[in-house]
Amino acid sequence: MSRSAYVAHVEKENCVACGRCVEYCPAGAVKLGQKLCKADGSEVQYPKQELPDAVKWGPEKWDTDYRDNNRINVHETGTAPCKTACPAHIAVQGYLKKASQGKYTEALALIKKQNPFPAVCGAICNRRCEDACTRGKVDEAIAIDAVKKFIAEQDLKADTRYVPPIIVPGNRGRWKEKIAIIGAGPAGLSAAYYLAERGYYPTVFEKHEKPGGMLRYGIPSYKLDKAVIDAEIDIMREMGVDIRCGVEVGKDITLDQLRAEGYKAFYIAIGCSGGGRPNVPNDTADGTLTAVDYLGEANCGGASYTGRVVVIGGGNVAIDSARVSARNGASKVTLFCLESEKEMPAAPKEVADAISDGVSVNNSWGPKEVLVDENGKVKGIVMKKCLSVFNEEHRFSPVYDEENTQVIDCERVIFATGQKIVWGDLVNGTKVQFGRGNGPVADKLTYQTDEPDIFVGGDVYTGPKFAIDAIAAGHFAAESLHRYVQGGHMTIGRNRWEFKELNKDDLSLESYDRAPRQEAGIDTSLPKTSFADYHLTLTEEQVKKETSRCLGCGASIVDSNKCIGCGVCTTKCAFDAIHLHRDHPECSEMTTAEDKFKKILPYQLKRMGKIITHKKVEH
Repeated sequence: MSRSAYVAHVEKENCVACGRCVEYCPAGAVKLGQKLCKADGSEVQYPKQELPDAVKWGPEKWDTDYRDNNRINVHETGTAPCKTACPAHIAVQGYLKKASQGKYTEALALIKKQNPFPAVCGAICNRRCEDACTRGKVDEAIAIDAVKKFIAEQDLKADTRYVPPIIVPGNRGRWKEKIAIIGAGPAGLSAAYYLAERGYYPTVFEKHEKPGGMLRYGIPSYKLDKAVIDAEIDIMREMGVDIRCGVEVGKDITLDQLRAEGYKAFYIAIGCSGGGRPNVPNDTADGTLTAVDYLGEANCGGASYTGRVVVIGGGNVAIDSARVSARNGASKVTLFCLESEKEMPAAPKEVADAISDGVSVNNSWGPKEVLVDENGKVKGIVMKKCLSVFNEEHRFSPVYDEENTQVIDCERVIFATGQKIVWGDLVNGTKVQFGRGNGPVADKLTYQTDEPDIFVGGDVYTGPKFAIDAIAAGHFAAESLHRYVQGGHMTIGRNRWEFKELNKDDLSLESYDRAPRQEAGIDTSLPKTSFADYHLTLTEEQVKKETSRCLGCGASIVDSNKCIGCGVCTTKCAFDAIHLHRDHPECSEMTTAEDKFKKILPYQLKRMGKIITHKKVEH
């Protein structure tokens, strides 16, 4: 009949909007908001739960979806842009703070709550957090990815590496239910990691000789050292993940056979391992390759080729193919893409690096025909001018000038014009439905297909994206797999991982310093033909300087009217930023049952007066 005497309070100077309190609050009383003042110097005012002591409380006031609404992460006015922009919603502000204090293992633990591949992402992430960083409104964004790389490297070099604790909600040991993951790419391994953290012993089936998927077979080693991938996967094995390579499910073993072995759920994360071709004459001639196949063979070097190479495509995969060709000894590498320089999907830095490696980049050209000699081997390619790539609705619909052409002499053509799913016999005989691009149809929240025990995720579901997207998908899928094998409801009370960034145009930022962004250098001693990773790491001194540039945008906000004083939030905070305060000592007063009406009746009279007054004020 009484609320708790205690209410949680956030100390904003310590809070880093990591969101742990939000995730665990059973009442939905904590949401993420902002710490920074608005442009006019005022603070954002946050709504509070209406209380029944001043209004009539009927069914219209009930929240029938409270279990879902209590899982809303952020206020409508938004929170830290870095956490919002990251597909995995890593607590960026939190690990920057830990790094600034020299607590690198704690920083790593915070990262791994959302991303089991910090060292990998430190090397190849596309850094959407930095694109969104509020510091960019002052001068330059925080070098978030470079700090993450430094944190991860401290662990890689440590005598004893950090292994996340296994959290099992019970005293009967780890879960016995068997879960199979098909595909050892970033999505599959991420799902395995978070299932293991929950207490499962997941099994990963991978058709290649080694795990890693496109991380290993698609990304050049001068960008991502394969030893880094192995080091990240070692931790997963330590946690109990069983990785079986050289096993193609659907060929070497079927889903039905796995079911017979006791597997209760399947997560298909096979990616898009097939390369696309542009459907022009002779595009399968001897001397043509898809970028996926070429990079799988040549991304670590050792695939010497001295002929002339033409690469077709404007994305990062095309750039990688061109640079790998150049580093493998091609006498000339020319890249053509449909897009203009501004429209190219490849990152500007990637394009600049390719040009530095000697690649000639040509915009607004598309393939018309591959030329072959009398033996059917490539001898050149005809390119036609592309006038536009997208229509008025911004859909892919290229328009060409068929008369404006040029012939490029070459002995090899690499097509980086898309990727496709290679299903084989994997889902034969199942109820899995297929949609656009032969992709599986699944629930957008749970990833569950029409075959109840089959879930999908990563590139096989979304189409080709970045590693961090696949990592996030694997994390979220682990929740679905856990709920399914335990017979739980697939959606009720589930964290949707939906965030909204604060309004960066309505902030007071004049008083901040102008400390320059710290940059990691490159190893200039390596030759341009080397496949060794030439990217250096920030020094510890640089990390201290860089982390001090963080504006600390976000903070947790407690609705004191919803807080039940349980204190769970205080046990989860790693920053000593949230504490219980005895705001309502009167709620600690006890009354015997015999005297209860001595308290209830005066309260009811007082409440009726408030309701009448409240109505008068409203009208």
